[in-house]
Amino acid sequence: MADDPLTTHAHPPEFDVNGLDRFLRAAIRDLGGPMTLERIAGGQSNPTFFVNYETRRLVLRKQPPGELLPSAHAIDREYRVMGALRKAGVPVPDVVLYCDDREILGTPFYIMDRLDGRVFHDGALPGVSSDERRLMYRSHAQALAALHNVDPASVGLSDYGKSGNYFARQIGRWTRQWELSRTRTDANIDRLIDWLPKNIPEDDATVVTHGDFRIGNVMFHPREPRVIAILDWELSTLGHPLADLAHACMGWHSAPHEYGGLIGLDLAALGIPRETEFTEAYYEAARHGLRMTRFHMAFALFRFAVIFEGIAARAKAGNAADASAAAVGPLAASFAQHAVDALSRDP
Repeated sequence: MADDPLTTHAHPPEFDVNGLDRFLRAAIRDLGGPMTLERIAGGQSNPTFFVNYETRRLVLRKQPPGELLPSAHAIDREYRVMGALRKAGVPVPDVVLYCDDREILGTPFYIMDRLDGRVFHDGALPGVSSDERRLMYRSHAQALAALHNVDPASVGLSDYGKSGNYFARQIGRWTRQWELSRTRTDANIDRLIDWLPKNIPEDDATVVTHGDFRIGNVMFHPREPRVIAILDWELSTLGHPLADLAHACMGWHSAPHEYGGLIGLDLAALGIPRETEFTEAYYEAARHGLRMTRFHMAFALFRFAVIFEGIAARAKAGNAADASAAAVGPLAASFAQHAVDALSRDP
Protein backbone atom coordinates (compact mmCIF):
# COMPACT_ATOMS: atom_id res chain seq x y z
CA MET A 1 0.00 0.00 0.00
CA ALA A 2 1.26 3.48 -0.83
CA ASP A 3 2.16 5.51 2.27
CA ASP A 4 1.27 8.84 0.67
CA PRO A 5 -1.40 8.77 -2.06
CA LEU A 6 -0.80 11.38 -4.71
CA THR A 7 -3.21 14.25 -5.27
CA THR A 8 -3.01 15.86 -8.70
CA HIS A 9 -4.74 19.21 -8.19
CA ALA A 10 -3.85 22.54 -6.67
CA HIS A 11 -6.89 22.71 -4.39
CA PRO A 12 -6.35 20.02 -1.70
CA PRO A 13 -9.32 17.86 -0.69
CA GLU A 14 -11.04 18.61 2.59
CA PHE A 15 -10.58 15.04 3.85
CA ASP A 16 -7.88 12.51 4.81
CA VAL A 17 -6.62 11.07 1.52
CA ASN A 18 -4.72 8.28 3.25
CA GLY A 19 -7.86 7.30 5.14
CA LEU A 20 -9.80 7.08 1.86
CA ASP A 21 -7.08 4.90 0.36
CA ARG A 22 -7.17 2.49 3.31
CA PHE A 23 -10.97 2.30 3.20
CA LEU A 24 -11.13 1.59 -0.53
CA ARG A 25 -8.46 -1.09 -0.44
CA ALA A 26 -10.40 -2.86 2.33
CA ALA A 27 -13.77 -2.50 0.58
CA ILE A 28 -12.87 -3.20 -3.07
CA ARG A 29 -10.84 -6.20 -4.15
CA ASP A 30 -7.69 -6.07 -6.24
CA LEU A 31 -6.85 -2.36 -6.11
CA GLY A 32 -3.22 -2.48 -7.13
CA GLY A 33 -0.53 0.20 -7.16
CA PRO A 34 -0.60 3.67 -5.62
CA MET A 35 -3.78 5.72 -5.52
CA THR A 36 -4.00 9.07 -7.30
CA LEU A 37 -6.77 11.56 -6.56
CA GLU A 38 -7.87 14.36 -8.88
CA ARG A 39 -10.64 16.85 -8.17
CA ILE A 40 -12.97 17.29 -11.14
CA ALA A 41 -13.30 20.98 -11.90
CA GLY A 42 -16.64 22.63 -12.59
CA GLY A 43 -18.85 20.94 -10.01
CA GLN A 44 -20.83 23.50 -8.00
CA SER A 45 -22.68 21.10 -5.72
CA ASN A 46 -21.26 17.74 -4.69
CA PRO A 47 -17.44 17.60 -4.79
CA THR A 48 -16.34 14.96 -7.29
CA PHE A 49 -12.96 13.25 -7.70
CA PHE A 50 -11.23 10.79 -10.01
CA VAL A 51 -9.73 8.03 -7.85
CA ASN A 52 -7.27 6.00 -9.87
CA TYR A 53 -5.31 2.83 -9.19
CA GLU A 54 -3.16 0.87 -11.62
CA THR A 55 -5.85 -1.81 -11.79
CA ARG A 56 -9.06 0.24 -11.67
CA ARG A 57 -10.31 3.76 -12.33
CA LEU A 58 -13.09 5.10 -10.12
CA VAL A 59 -15.10 8.27 -9.44
CA LEU A 60 -15.97 9.53 -5.94
CA ARG A 61 -18.86 11.90 -5.19
CA LYS A 62 -19.46 13.29 -1.72
CA GLN A 63 -21.49 15.88 0.08
CA PRO A 64 -19.83 19.29 0.53
CA PRO A 65 -18.67 20.24 4.02
CA GLY A 66 -20.57 22.65 6.23
CA GLU A 67 -24.23 23.27 6.96
CA LEU A 68 -26.51 22.16 4.12
CA LEU A 69 -30.02 23.10 3.02
CA PRO A 70 -32.76 20.56 3.82
CA SER A 71 -32.92 17.64 1.35
CA ALA A 72 -29.98 19.01 -0.69
CA HIS A 73 -26.88 17.06 -1.78
CA ALA A 74 -28.69 13.73 -1.76
CA ILE A 75 -25.74 11.42 -2.31
CA ASP A 76 -27.69 8.34 -1.21
CA ARG A 77 -30.39 9.02 -3.80
CA GLU A 78 -27.84 9.38 -6.59
CA TYR A 79 -26.41 6.00 -5.71
CA ARG A 80 -29.80 4.32 -5.52
CA VAL A 81 -31.27 5.69 -8.74
CA MET A 82 -28.22 4.88 -10.87
CA GLY A 83 -28.12 1.34 -9.57
CA ALA A 84 -31.80 0.84 -10.41
CA LEU A 85 -31.75 2.48 -13.85
CA ARG A 86 -28.64 0.62 -14.94
CA LYS A 87 -30.69 -2.59 -14.76
CA ALA A 88 -33.32 -1.04 -17.08
CA GLY A 89 -30.80 -0.17 -19.78
CA VAL A 90 -30.64 3.58 -19.13
CA PRO A 91 -27.07 4.78 -19.83
CA VAL A 92 -25.56 5.38 -16.37
CA PRO A 93 -22.23 4.40 -14.77
CA ASP A 94 -21.94 1.25 -12.66
CA VAL A 95 -22.08 2.16 -8.97
CA VAL A 96 -19.65 0.29 -6.68
CA LEU A 97 -20.34 1.24 -3.06
CA TYR A 98 -22.04 3.77 -0.78
CA CYS A 99 -20.62 4.88 2.57
CA ASP A 100 -22.49 6.90 5.19
CA ASP A 101 -19.71 6.62 7.81
CA ARG A 102 -18.65 10.23 8.34
CA GLU A 103 -15.43 9.07 10.01
CA ILE A 104 -13.96 8.29 6.59
CA LEU A 105 -14.34 11.61 4.67
CA GLY A 106 -16.43 13.76 7.01
CA THR A 107 -19.55 13.34 4.82
CA PRO A 108 -21.36 10.46 3.10
CA PHE A 109 -19.98 9.50 -0.32
CA TYR A 110 -20.24 6.88 -3.03
CA ILE A 111 -17.94 5.28 -5.56
CA MET A 112 -18.74 4.46 -9.18
CA ASP A 113 -16.73 3.15 -12.10
CA ARG A 114 -15.09 5.72 -14.34
CA LEU A 115 -16.08 5.65 -18.01
CA ASP A 116 -14.05 6.77 -21.00
CA GLY A 117 -15.87 9.46 -22.94
CA ARG A 118 -16.37 13.13 -23.72
CA VAL A 119 -18.11 15.65 -21.46
CA PHE A 120 -18.88 19.14 -22.81
CA HIS A 121 -19.76 22.06 -20.56
CA ASP A 122 -20.35 24.25 -23.62
CA GLY A 123 -23.56 23.73 -25.59
CA ALA A 124 -21.66 24.50 -28.80
CA LEU A 125 -19.81 21.17 -28.41
CA PRO A 126 -16.39 22.54 -29.46
CA GLY A 127 -14.01 20.38 -31.42
CA VAL A 128 -16.55 18.24 -33.27
CA SER A 129 -17.95 18.46 -36.80
CA SER A 130 -21.33 20.00 -37.60
CA ASP A 131 -22.71 16.59 -38.67
CA GLU A 132 -21.56 15.06 -35.41
CA ARG A 133 -23.14 17.87 -33.37
CA ARG A 134 -26.55 17.24 -34.89
CA LEU A 135 -26.33 13.52 -34.12
CA MET A 136 -25.08 14.21 -30.59
CA TYR A 137 -28.03 16.48 -29.84
CA ARG A 138 -30.38 13.84 -31.23
CA SER A 139 -28.80 11.19 -29.00
CA HIS A 140 -29.12 13.59 -26.07
CA ALA A 141 -32.87 13.86 -26.68
CA GLN A 142 -33.21 10.10 -27.11
CA ALA A 143 -31.34 9.40 -23.86
CA LEU A 144 -33.83 11.57 -21.99
CA ALA A 145 -36.74 9.76 -23.61
CA ALA A 146 -35.19 6.41 -22.64
CA LEU A 147 -35.15 7.53 -19.02
CA HIS A 148 -38.77 8.69 -19.13
CA ASN A 149 -39.89 5.43 -20.76
CA VAL A 150 -38.88 3.43 -17.66
CA ASP A 151 -41.75 2.44 -15.37
CA PRO A 152 -40.51 3.44 -11.89
CA ALA A 153 -42.22 0.46 -10.24
CA SER A 154 -40.49 -1.97 -12.61
CA VAL A 155 -37.06 -0.95 -11.27
CA GLY A 156 -37.99 -0.61 -7.61
CA LEU A 157 -38.35 3.18 -7.64
CA SER A 158 -42.09 3.56 -6.99
CA ASP A 159 -41.21 5.16 -3.63
CA TYR A 160 -38.43 7.38 -5.03
CA GLY A 161 -40.68 10.43 -4.73
CA LYS A 162 -44.32 11.43 -4.59
CA SER A 163 -46.62 10.73 -7.52
CA GLY A 164 -48.85 13.45 -8.96
CA ASN A 165 -49.09 17.21 -8.44
CA TYR A 166 -45.42 17.50 -9.31
CA PHE A 167 -45.41 21.10 -10.46
CA ALA A 168 -47.43 22.37 -7.49
CA ARG A 169 -45.05 20.66 -5.09
CA GLN A 170 -41.94 21.79 -6.96
CA ILE A 171 -43.04 25.41 -7.22
CA GLY A 172 -43.61 25.36 -3.47
CA ARG A 173 -40.25 23.73 -2.85
CA TRP A 174 -38.23 26.13 -4.97
CA THR A 175 -40.11 29.10 -3.57
CA ARG A 176 -39.11 27.97 -0.07
CA GLN A 177 -35.55 27.34 -1.30
CA TRP A 178 -35.47 30.90 -2.61
CA GLU A 179 -36.48 32.25 0.78
CA LEU A 180 -33.82 30.14 2.50
CA SER A 181 -30.94 31.04 0.18
CA ARG A 182 -31.78 34.47 -1.26
CA THR A 183 -29.00 37.03 -1.11
CA ARG A 184 -30.95 39.87 -2.78
CA THR A 185 -34.37 40.94 -4.04
CA ASP A 186 -35.56 40.07 -7.56
CA ALA A 187 -38.82 41.34 -9.08
CA ASN A 188 -38.71 38.65 -11.79
CA ILE A 189 -38.57 35.89 -9.19
CA ASP A 190 -41.49 37.51 -7.38
CA ARG A 191 -43.49 37.57 -10.61
CA LEU A 192 -42.74 33.91 -11.32
CA ILE A 193 -43.67 32.86 -7.80
CA ASP A 194 -47.04 34.51 -8.41
CA TRP A 195 -47.63 33.34 -12.02
CA LEU A 196 -46.46 29.72 -12.00
CA PRO A 197 -48.89 28.20 -9.47
CA LYS A 198 -51.82 29.84 -11.26
CA ASN A 199 -50.92 28.33 -14.64
CA ILE A 200 -50.05 24.68 -13.98
CA PRO A 201 -51.25 22.49 -16.90
CA GLU A 202 -53.98 19.96 -16.10
CA ASP A 203 -52.14 16.94 -17.52
CA ASP A 204 -50.22 14.80 -15.10
CA ALA A 205 -47.61 12.09 -15.54
CA THR A 206 -45.08 10.45 -13.24
CA VAL A 207 -41.67 9.18 -14.34
CA VAL A 208 -38.16 9.19 -12.95
CA THR A 209 -36.86 12.68 -13.67
CA HIS A 210 -33.18 13.57 -13.72
CA GLY A 211 -33.62 17.14 -12.50
CA ASP A 212 -30.61 18.66 -14.28
CA PHE A 213 -30.61 17.09 -17.73
CA ARG A 214 -28.37 19.17 -20.00
CA ILE A 215 -25.34 18.74 -22.24
CA GLY A 216 -22.92 19.20 -19.35
CA ASN A 217 -24.42 16.25 -17.46
CA VAL A 218 -24.08 13.57 -20.12
CA MET A 219 -21.02 11.73 -21.39
CA PHE A 220 -20.61 10.99 -25.08
CA HIS A 221 -18.72 8.06 -26.56
CA PRO A 222 -15.01 8.88 -27.11
CA ARG A 223 -15.42 8.77 -30.88
CA GLU A 224 -19.07 8.17 -31.76
CA PRO A 225 -21.86 10.80 -31.57
CA ARG A 226 -23.94 9.03 -28.92
CA VAL A 227 -24.58 9.35 -25.20
CA ILE A 228 -23.01 6.58 -23.10
CA ALA A 229 -23.85 7.92 -19.62
CA ILE A 230 -26.19 10.35 -17.88
CA LEU A 231 -24.33 11.92 -14.93
CA ASP A 232 -25.14 13.91 -11.76
CA TRP A 233 -28.38 12.50 -10.33
CA GLU A 234 -28.52 14.66 -7.20
CA LEU A 235 -31.82 16.34 -8.14
CA SER A 236 -33.56 13.22 -9.46
CA THR A 237 -37.00 12.22 -8.19
CA LEU A 238 -40.38 11.03 -9.40
CA GLY A 239 -41.78 13.88 -11.42
CA HIS A 240 -43.16 15.19 -14.68
CA PRO A 241 -41.25 14.37 -17.88
CA LEU A 242 -41.74 17.83 -19.39
CA ALA A 243 -39.87 19.41 -16.49
CA ASP A 244 -36.79 17.50 -17.62
CA LEU A 245 -37.37 18.30 -21.28
CA ALA A 246 -37.72 22.02 -20.60
CA HIS A 247 -34.55 21.95 -18.53
CA ALA A 248 -32.75 20.27 -21.44
CA CYS A 249 -33.94 23.12 -23.69
CA MET A 250 -32.54 25.96 -21.56
CA GLY A 251 -29.55 26.34 -23.85
CA TRP A 252 -31.85 27.84 -26.50
CA HIS A 253 -32.97 30.43 -23.91
CA SER A 254 -29.55 31.54 -22.61
CA ALA A 255 -26.30 32.94 -23.98
CA PRO A 256 -22.86 31.26 -24.21
CA HIS A 257 -21.58 33.18 -21.16
CA GLU A 258 -24.61 32.01 -19.19
CA TYR A 259 -23.57 28.46 -18.46
CA GLY A 260 -22.86 27.56 -22.07
CA GLY A 261 -26.10 28.61 -23.76
CA LEU A 262 -26.75 29.00 -27.49
CA ILE A 263 -28.33 32.44 -28.01
CA GLY A 264 -26.37 34.38 -30.64
CA LEU A 265 -24.61 31.37 -32.16
CA ASP A 266 -25.01 30.38 -35.82
CA LEU A 267 -26.80 27.13 -35.10
CA ALA A 268 -27.17 26.12 -38.75
CA ALA A 269 -23.43 26.50 -39.41
CA LEU A 270 -22.58 24.62 -36.23
CA GLY A 271 -24.98 21.80 -36.98
CA ILE A 272 -26.90 22.40 -33.74
CA PRO A 273 -30.63 21.71 -34.20
CA ARG A 274 -33.28 24.29 -33.46
CA GLU A 275 -35.17 23.81 -30.22
CA THR A 276 -38.16 22.43 -32.13
CA GLU A 277 -35.97 19.83 -33.85
CA PHE A 278 -34.57 18.74 -30.50
CA THR A 279 -37.99 18.41 -28.89
CA GLU A 280 -39.33 16.51 -31.91
CA ALA A 281 -36.49 13.98 -31.55
CA TYR A 282 -37.55 13.54 -27.93
CA TYR A 283 -41.26 13.26 -28.78
CA GLU A 284 -40.51 10.58 -31.38
CA ALA A 285 -38.77 8.42 -28.77
CA ALA A 286 -40.93 9.16 -25.70
CA ARG A 287 -44.13 7.19 -25.03
CA HIS A 288 -46.14 9.63 -22.90
CA GLY A 289 -47.46 11.78 -25.79
CA LEU A 290 -47.26 15.12 -23.93
CA ARG A 291 -45.98 18.41 -25.39
CA MET A 292 -44.06 21.26 -23.77
CA THR A 293 -45.59 24.75 -23.29
CA ARG A 294 -44.37 28.15 -22.09
CA PHE A 295 -45.26 27.09 -18.52
CA HIS A 296 -42.73 24.26 -18.59
CA MET A 297 -40.00 26.51 -19.98
CA ALA A 298 -40.65 29.28 -17.45
CA PHE A 299 -40.67 26.76 -14.62
CA ALA A 300 -37.34 25.24 -15.70
CA LEU A 301 -35.65 28.62 -15.93
CA PHE A 302 -37.13 29.75 -12.59
CA ARG A 303 -35.89 26.60 -10.90
CA PHE A 304 -32.37 27.01 -12.30
CA ALA A 305 -32.35 30.63 -11.15
CA VAL A 306 -33.06 29.47 -7.61
CA ILE A 307 -30.32 26.83 -7.87
CA PHE A 308 -27.84 29.53 -8.91
CA GLU A 309 -28.98 31.64 -5.98
CA GLY A 310 -28.17 28.71 -3.70
CA ILE A 311 -24.67 28.57 -5.19
CA ALA A 312 -24.27 32.28 -4.43
CA ALA A 313 -25.43 31.69 -0.86
CA ARG A 314 -22.92 28.87 -0.37
CA ALA A 315 -20.15 31.04 -1.80
CA LYS A 316 -21.08 33.79 0.64
CA ALA A 317 -21.01 31.26 3.49
CA GLY A 318 -17.65 29.92 2.31
CA ASN A 319 -18.66 26.29 1.71
CA ALA A 320 -19.27 26.10 -2.07
CA ALA A 321 -17.79 23.08 -3.81
CA ASP A 322 -16.00 25.06 -6.50
CA ALA A 323 -13.85 28.18 -6.40
CA SER A 324 -15.83 29.77 -9.25
CA ALA A 325 -19.11 29.65 -7.31
CA ALA A 326 -19.02 33.37 -6.50
CA ALA A 327 -18.91 34.15 -10.23
CA VAL A 328 -21.63 31.64 -11.14
CA GLY A 329 -24.07 32.75 -8.46
CA PRO A 330 -25.05 36.03 -10.17
CA LEU A 331 -26.49 34.01 -13.07
CA ALA A 332 -29.59 33.67 -10.90
CA ALA A 333 -30.75 37.09 -12.07
CA SER A 334 -30.11 36.25 -15.73
CA PHE A 335 -32.13 33.04 -15.61
CA ALA A 336 -34.96 34.75 -13.74
CA GLN A 337 -35.14 37.25 -16.62
CA HIS A 338 -35.11 34.46 -19.20
CA ALA A 339 -37.95 32.77 -17.32
CA VAL A 340 -40.08 35.90 -17.49
CA ASP A 341 -39.22 36.27 -21.19
CA ALA A 342 -40.46 32.70 -21.76
CA LEU A 343 -43.91 33.68 -20.54
CA SER A 344 -44.47 35.68 -23.73
CA ARG A 345 -43.93 32.79 -26.14
CA ASP A 346 -44.53 29.09 -26.59
CA PRO A 347 -41.61 26.79 -27.44
